[in-house]
Amino acid sequence: MLRQRVCRMQHSRATMTVAMTPEDALRAQPDTAAPYLASRSLAGCPVHVLREKLRAVGLRPTRQRTSLGWLLFAKGDRHISAEILFEEAMRARVPVSLATVYNTLHQFTQAGLLRELAVDGAKTYFDTNPSDHHHFYIEGEDRMIDVPSDAITVAQLPSLPEGMEVSRIEVIVRLKPKGA
Repeated sequence: MLRQRVCRMQHSRATMTVAMTPEDALRAQPDTAAPYLASRSLAGCPVHVLREKLRAVGLRPTRQRTSLGWLLFAKGDRHISAEILFEEAMRARVPVSLATVYNTLHQFTQAGLLRELAVDGAKTYFDTNPSDHHHFYIEGEDRMIDVPSDAITVAQLPSLPEGMEVSRIEVIVRLKPKGA
């Protein structure tokens, strides 16, 4: 309980905060918070963990990055487009533009926090699971499902151009309902 209160006070400027119990909220007086902030660890605070994750990859944890990161990573592994994340941000009252969402997604991708998946020329998803794995893409539903990397074997590759090497192999298997 105390850790949640400390976390909320420490991150009170962030858009997303950790909920407190009513008892903690009554006890959380600004003049008494300083000793707790100085003496307690924030290791269990989700906002603090996210900010440390951003710092670890060289990104400054701005309010917008922290808020968008919370929306992205708090729901576990998923595939999301910039437009869907923008809609979620609007519903959560996070004041960002669609351009900021795109920029943040690309920064997270370059830092290794996300994987960019180009399904069609106009449709791009961002995967919150950056580990090696493949995907099913369900046409008509615009939905992606993870496939473990060991479930697909690539038996042979064409000759690579001079001076090139394989950085990663991504397989997207496109599916549609039977009879469609």
